[in-house]
Amino acid sequence: MKKPMQLVIRAGERLFVNGAVIRFQQKTSIELLNDAIFLLEQHVLHAEDTTTPLRQLYFAVQAMLIDPANRTAADGLFASLYGSLLAAVRSTEIRAGLLDVGTHVSDGRLIDALKAIRALYPLEAAVLAGEPLPTPISKDETDDRHKRHLRPGRLAVGR
Repeated sequence: MKKPMQLVIRAGERLFVNGAVIRFQQKTSIELLNDAIFLLEQHVLHAEDTTTPLRQLYFAVQAMLIDPANRTAADGLFASLYGSLLAAVRSTEIRAGLLDVGTHVSDGRLIDALKAIRALYPLEAAVLAGEPLPTPISKDETDDRHKRHLRPGRLAVGR
């Protein structure tokens, strides 16, 4: 971490830091002075809200962050969901986003994976509603992302 990160937490909110859950009894601000993996409660998805394939994928990645003791099970769930989504998705834009998610997870950048999944929610909603998607990226661009995803030395998830 290059410079400290300032967080303002409201009373009653929870913060997930390196697998620990912290509840704040009053509004407070904290400063993270070194690198830490954290998730704000507003970004936590509850099991009953996993109503779409991307939300289920988000939940699996979130479980990797929040519950490191059960990481193996979360990894397996992610790999299964990720592989199924890649096989089923026809939208090149969503597919490209999923490839980015796979790269983030393979690189251990789980927060970036969660952000990438959240960015795909509007596209998923459009597909599920039968609405047209924005202009897709080219197949060459998607193939290039996929090749980067499978660089030597990387874990190829969902394959």
